[in-house]
Amino acid sequence: MEENKTLIAINTEYVTVGQFLKLADLISSGGQAKSYLAEHDIIVDGVNDNRRGRKLYPGTLVKAEKRLFEIVTQ
Repeated sequence: MEENKTLIAINTEYVTVGQFLKLADLISSGGQAKSYLAEHDIIVDGVNDNRRGRKLYPGTLVKAEKRLFEIVTQ
């Protein structure tokens, strides 16, 4: 059974992990990204990656807080 994915639509070439966290409503402001990443694991395409500036392109799968997200073009 395929896990439910939440689609995060972007209208730019990519978003950073910090921007993604805000778009996914995991944080309420960009300033919270650093502390959030220090306390939570983010899995990008199956690899643990907590770099705030990591670029996420359409098609990228991100797992955070036991939820699966996919970056898509708006």
